[in-house]
Amino acid sequence: MAQCVQSVQEFIQDSFVPLVAALCSEEAERLTRKNNLGFSELVKPFCRLTSEVHMRDPNNQLHVIKNLKIAVNNIITHSPQPGGIRKLLNDVVSVSQPTEGLVTNVITAGDYDLNISATTPWFESYRESFLQSMPASDHEFLNHYVACMLVVSSGEPEPVEQFLKLSQEQHRIQHSSEYAYPKWFIPNTLKYYVLLHDVSAGEEQRADSVYEEMKQRYGTQGCYLLKINSRGSNRGADEQIPDPWSQYLQKNSIQTQESYDDGPYTVISNRNADHLISADLDNDIQDGLSNNFKAHPLQLDHLSDTSSSFDGTDYIKTTSSLHESKKTSSGTPHGACLTLTDHDRIRQFIQEFTFRGLLPHIEKTIRQLNDQLISRKGLSRSLFSATKKWFSGSKVPEKSINELKNTSGLLYPPEAPELQIRKMADLCFLVQHYELAYSCYHTAKKDFLNDQAMLYAAGALEMAAVSAFLQPGAPRPYPAHYMDTAIQTYRDICKNMVLAERCVLLSAEILKSQSKYSDAAALLIRLTSEDSDLRSALLLEQAAHCFINMKSPMVRKFAFHMILAGHRYSKAGQKKHALRCYSQAMQVYKGKGWSLAEDHINFTIGRQSFTLRQLDNAVSAFRHILINDSKQPAAQQGTFLREYLYVYKNVTQLSPDGPLPQLPLPYINNSATRVFFGHDRRPSEGEKQAATHISLDQEYDCESSHQWKELEEQVVAVVNKGIIPSNFQPTQYCLNSYSDNSKFPLAVVEEPVTVEVAFRNPLKVPLLLTDLSLLWKFQPKDFSAKHNGETKELACGNDMIGAEVIAEFLINSEETKMARLKLFPHQTGELHILGVVYNLGTIQGTMMLDGIDPSIGLQAGKFVYNGMSVRGRQELEIQGPRLNNTKEEKTSIKYGPDRRLDPIITEEMPLLEVFFINFPTGLLCGEIRKAYVEFVNVSKCPLTALKVVSKHPEFFTFGGNTAVLTPLSPSASENCSAYKTVVTDSTSVCTALMSSASSVNFGVGTGSQPEVIHVPLPDSVLLPGASVQLPMWLHGPDEEGVHEINFLFYYESIKKHSKMCHRVLRHTAVICTSRSLNVRATVCRSNALEDEGKGDNMLVFVDVENINTSEAGVKEFHIVQVSSNSKHWKLQKAVNLSEDKDYKLASRERGKLCFKAVRCKNSGENYTFADIVFGNEQIISSASPCADFFFRSLSSELKRTHTQSNMFHGAAKQPFDEAVRLIQKCSEVDLNIVVLWKAYVVEDNKQLILEGQHHVVLHTVGKEAFSFPQKQESPEMVLLKFFRPENTSLPTRPTSEQLSNLIKTSLHYPESFNHSFHQKSLCLVPVTLLLSNCSEADVDVIIDLRHKTTSPEALEIHGSFTWLGQTQYKRQLKSQEVYSLQLKACFVRTGVYNLGTHRVFAKLADQVTLFETSQQNSMPALIIINNI
Repeated sequence: MAQCVQSVQEFIQDSFVPLVAALCSEEAERLTRKNNLGFSELVKPFCRLTSEVHMRDPNNQLHVIKNLKIAVNNIITHSPQPGGIRKLLNDVVSVSQPTEGLVTNVITAGDYDLNISATTPWFESYRESFLQSMPASDHEFLNHYVACMLVVSSGEPEPVEQFLKLSQEQHRIQHSSEYAYPKWFIPNTLKYYVLLHDVSAGEEQRADSVYEEMKQRYGTQGCYLLKINSRGSNRGADEQIPDPWSQYLQKNSIQTQESYDDGPYTVISNRNADHLISADLDNDIQDGLSNNFKAHPLQLDHLSDTSSSFDGTDYIKTTSSLHESKKTSSGTPHGACLTLTDHDRIRQFIQEFTFRGLLPHIEKTIRQLNDQLISRKGLSRSLFSATKKWFSGSKVPEKSINELKNTSGLLYPPEAPELQIRKMADLCFLVQHYELAYSCYHTAKKDFLNDQAMLYAAGALEMAAVSAFLQPGAPRPYPAHYMDTAIQTYRDICKNMVLAERCVLLSAEILKSQSKYSDAAALLIRLTSEDSDLRSALLLEQAAHCFINMKSPMVRKFAFHMILAGHRYSKAGQKKHALRCYSQAMQVYKGKGWSLAEDHINFTIGRQSFTLRQLDNAVSAFRHILINDSKQPAAQQGTFLREYLYVYKNVTQLSPDGPLPQLPLPYINNSATRVFFGHDRRPSEGEKQAATHISLDQEYDCESSHQWKELEEQVVAVVNKGIIPSNFQPTQYCLNSYSDNSKFPLAVVEEPVTVEVAFRNPLKVPLLLTDLSLLWKFQPKDFSAKHNGETKELACGNDMIGAEVIAEFLINSEETKMARLKLFPHQTGELHILGVVYNLGTIQGTMMLDGIDPSIGLQAGKFVYNGMSVRGRQELEIQGPRLNNTKEEKTSIKYGPDRRLDPIITEEMPLLEVFFINFPTGLLCGEIRKAYVEFVNVSKCPLTALKVVSKHPEFFTFGGNTAVLTPLSPSASENCSAYKTVVTDSTSVCTALMSSASSVNFGVGTGSQPEVIHVPLPDSVLLPGASVQLPMWLHGPDEEGVHEINFLFYYESIKKHSKMCHRVLRHTAVICTSRSLNVRATVCRSNALEDEGKGDNMLVFVDVENINTSEAGVKEFHIVQVSSNSKHWKLQKAVNLSEDKDYKLASRERGKLCFKAVRCKNSGENYTFADIVFGNEQIISSASPCADFFFRSLSSELKRTHTQSNMFHGAAKQPFDEAVRLIQKCSEVDLNIVVLWKAYVVEDNKQLILEGQHHVVLHTVGKEAFSFPQKQESPEMVLLKFFRPENTSLPTRPTSEQLSNLIKTSLHYPESFNHSFHQKSLCLVPVTLLLSNCSEADVDVIIDLRHKTTSPEALEIHGSFTWLGQTQYKRQLKSQEVYSLQLKACFVRTGVYNLGTHRVFAKLADQVTLFETSQQNSMPALIIINNI
């Protein structure tokens, strides 16, 4: 149970006090009414004695009574009706509410921290009123009147005569059978005569004389002169007299339903509960006395005695009227004619009455009753029984047989000896003689049980238990089983719930004082029943407090019983108390995953708060139901939502001009909010395909985003001469949770800002949002005009930002749906997007519950909703990324800013749109296709500096820089060819046609970025609204498959801006390439040295294979031309060409071409182009687009090989690196082969001609090169090998293959030689050995002819011969020198001989023998010796 203001001893003592009746004359009542008080109310604050009182017990022992309190009440002649009592108790609880400053306990139990009210004043008020309003019964005497005060005014004509009338009236009420109520303790009731004197208006001498007469008549101890009203009613404003009556009268005002009239009142009361009832004196006064005893204040005309229930919801009206009456009564001053002296006089009067009148009377009565008890003890049981029969006569039951069975016992007459014992016990209890009281109760209990008088026995058991507890020194433990038996008897046998409730209230308080909270809780719960919701609610609440106050608090039991109490409070009409109970229980259930319990509690709190007009609390409670992940069925969720909308609507109607409230639905995933700057992408029109750019429909790709950023940095670096500006900010058109949002994004005036908000409906019912738009704040600023270095701020107008409103936005059950809302800025400045505003409503009907697909019929644009919608907002608050850079940030949790919703609106910028015309989606590998690009400036600003950057510059070209190279020739136009062609004659078939071009003309000069391409706009400017179409040649990638090729178009405004320097446009082209030709090429040195004099000629073998699988409808490929381009080499002619000029390859066919290549005479920066034509038209390979793609593929190849060389040659330089480089250079060639072809394709019964070209870059002699990158096979898994890092610094040694290319040797001799061995036995044949130095340095050469073939296989094939003359030579060859050496071979017989037996050693002239090695000619030099 909760803490109480009183201790348990004080509570029980104040619950059972001696009752004194008061009977006042009309004049006496009028005197007290001057103070707005009745007589019983006047003395009420002074009824507790301030000093100890002594009396003697039957054994003549002195007994001390401490803190004694008496109760003075007006006489009421009818018992209160049960309905009236219930109404009184209900009102008492209603007006007793927790105050704001109420003491609270913070109880910590496990994970719970509960804030619980420490006291429950409403329960104490209820308990007090309940005990005071209990009707007097015959089986006990605790609430029977012990004495009666007769009060007469000294101002009456005959006061003594008036006393006599009052005495007769009291006697009539007590002894006449006409009045069964009130109950009197003993027949000889003490009468105490009080003369009331008005000091301010009465004659004091007359009062004194009357008092003297009274003392002579009634004795000095039986009467009293009480002087009051020492001052007039006009109290000075400066004088403050305390008002001790207010705390008592507040309780009394509860029972008064009528406001005070001006007419006279008769004040009557039941015990301490006084009631004011207006009386019609003309009808109800007899002989100057008020005769209004029959109307009890708790009687309700419209209620029956038993059947009516006051636990319904009708009390809401009553409670409000109570507050009004409370205000009326509390606003009236009490005791206005009384001074502090009068207060002391009243206090002295009560003490005199108690000391001289009441206690002596009680002491005397106890002695008399004790004497009867002693005399009874001396008799035998049988004799006593006989005496009892003689005294009492035959007991005639006052009730029927059925009633006797119901009560299971007898009814004793008033004079019965058992009742005399009970009467003595009650008197002893009232004067705090608990030991004697216990003894008497115990004795009476035995008698009652023997007689099976269960009601009497239960009463004796109850008071015996209380007496045992209250005995000083606690000689015996509290007999809780007495109480349990009494409660069970009252409830089950006697069917008297009122007495059972009193037992429970007393016993629970005693058990609580002994910290037996578990027993107290069980006791309280046991008495809850359906007959009284108010009682059940109060007891359940106290049981809950018992659970929480245990040594180990039972938190969940506390919460559960609080919920039960709240439910019963609600049934009893106590809305405020119900709300309080649910709110306290919510502390336990909240956030523990008990979602259904939480929903129930919040729903109840919401409803109760709404009933009490606590609308904010109601909204908050319903909001909690909706924002948690509800596990309720759809129907229940719909109910919750409708209730919430209804409550919310009431709240908003109270303050229509206030700020928009926050709505809980739908959920907004703030981090998923995306912001897009710019117009929506224009759709494609026929052959026109708009640039893909970027849109909200595209998924974010981290890798792709990084590539776009790199491309933009690349083009910005080129524009700014290789340096990226420090204030460079990558262009971000779409901001999301993955983008860098640390800086304020830039938007352009007059271009929309689109915000995509992710809504999620957590409910199983659809939500309808209407009039959905963005909430924003804008601060206009002029960024172009600077004033003292500061930005000029402008006045804000309503038309500066236009907002798009979505009329209806439906979110189906448990659906996540994106809403795209736009703002249109018309002025530069700072924009802050704060949130969204909308009307929240529901759709009429249950679409999902009926099994109907919610998507049906949603295209109409109008939904039928139930008219219940509320206007509100939700804020967009995005948390930035967690900072994790510094040590402080790593050790704490800090988040950076996220500024995606705070764009800066900059001044107007040009806006480019790009369209691709006839842009293919599929190409053959290496195919050349011509398309057109249209550039449109859709803004009001001219744009310039248009560039395009791509990671694949070899894929496209806009043509060369010079206008001469770009136009097509007439013959090409006739054949729809993408190339520039010239008609050739048949004589030039085998020989090459020469031309030259510089790489600078094609944008790939030294030091430039090949990826950044300038777009050749006319006059380099695109005016507002203008459009330009430019040709674009495309080259199919060499690898088959799907290729994504990114284009980034860069452009600037002619006018330089402070915020935005440039803009970009993105386009991703998706090209699907299919296989065409596979070209391989090899170059090797020619052994023929005589053609060019210096021996610089090579053979080039080109292997072409048709690997197309006819999927694209390609019939055959025609090789129309092979071109070479190099700074040092050129193709001279084709070798062993067939007679047929046309070179065709059908599917899976393969062919090999051989060409002779010679060194160029003019070696400069220009590339020499040599075209060998196989058809009738020469494609000028040094013009666009052939040269463009060649140079771009060449730069890509160089970039790739440069990257690889950096990886492999990163070691430190060694002294012999130069020598190695010279040797390596001997085997290097920079010869590039371009194979141009045509393919014939049948498509839709039409034959199309496709053109294309493949590039092969030849770097090294003897090494095969490919037109497409080779796939490297993944190495097999091997064990890890650990090596020392210093091993990598060993000198690089040239390979034997590289060394073999240092010196080229050639033997010149006759293929057959005729000799007559008969004439001369030795045959001498002259042989010339040509040595050619292929390097750029001087080379020392040693020729050794002494080498003999030792292998037997070689001897079997070739005969043996001998060199005559000098057999070892040493020569030094200059750079590129060809040296001729004359030799003689000697043969002794005919046969076939291999002359290639010489060995050649070479080393660089300025090096030691470190790299000397054998130069062995691998090809055999066979000679036939014939005999003639």
